[in-house]
Amino acid sequence: MANNYYELRLEINPEMEDIIAEIFFDNFDCDGVILAEESYKDLEMTSTTQGTLKVFLRNEYGDSYEDLLYDVENVLDLSREEFLSRGLTEEELGSWDFVLEEKKTEDWSKKWKEQWKVTHVTEKVAVVPDWIEYEPKDGEVTIKLEPGCAFGTGTHQTTQLCMKALEKYMKQGDRVADIGMGSGILSVLAKKLGASYVYGCDNDDTVIDVAKENAVKNNVECTFELGTADKVDDKFDFIVANILHFVLAEIMGDLKALMKTGALMSLSGILYEKRECVIKAYEEHGLELIEEIEQDQWTSFVVKRVD
Repeated sequence: MANNYYELRLEINPEMEDIIAEIFFDNFDCDGVILAEESYKDLEMTSTTQGTLKVFLRNEYGDSYEDLLYDVENVLDLSREEFLSRGLTEEELGSWDFVLEEKKTEDWSKKWKEQWKVTHVTEKVAVVPDWIEYEPKDGEVTIKLEPGCAFGTGTHQTTQLCMKALEKYMKQGDRVADIGMGSGILSVLAKKLGASYVYGCDNDDTVIDVAKENAVKNNVECTFELGTADKVDDKFDFIVANILHFVLAEIMGDLKALMKTGALMSLSGILYEKRECVIKAYEEHGLELIEEIEQDQWTSFVVKRVD
């Protein structure tokens, strides 16, 4: 049993794939996820599993199938209730019907890695999985990362929106804060773009070591710690906060307190139809809109502290 793993296939709204994937990283010994598998013939897609989140769970402690099934059902029920109470709808979440199967370990590692390619976020920024040899173009910034190790792989639209804001608005020498940093990818990018100091915090203790490893892997120095915005006693020139819309609204005052006068902040993790609650929050705290950046069904705001 210890040599096997469990594969879980969960029916979701694909717009929520990274947010739902985080549930498994937070609550289980999760080796990784596949967000969509696509098959092609003559350069045309013939099939896709988009809408099915595939999750790979270790069985380090030899739990029975029934024990793991119970844990998964319980965690998903509690998580769904929490999302619904915060304003997301049943349609936005998807059905969450799932199948759990035991698999042989040797089938897993190669198959998972085959799904990941180089992600070109912009013409100048690319995210490169660890195992891929890639020669960057002239002037291109590359970030080496092991996808799936923590929330924030660079492939999801919400992460890319923050990356685009950093590239466009962050100035050389800026002090940058990454609130809810996950894998630390935004912190790494900020440092590679010329930030003088980068601080990241997250309330999930499982991602701290991952973020530190990613900084080392990319030869940059960042400060990462367990914490939340309200506990940070410092001021910054640029802040990135890639968090769910309702959390952004709740902590907007704490985020503003981290901003120097004239500082900019990228707010992401916002489904377009949920944007009004974030707009209301930043307006109530006197933050000025600089730009709204959209990608697919997601949106983000770059705002400025003027007082």
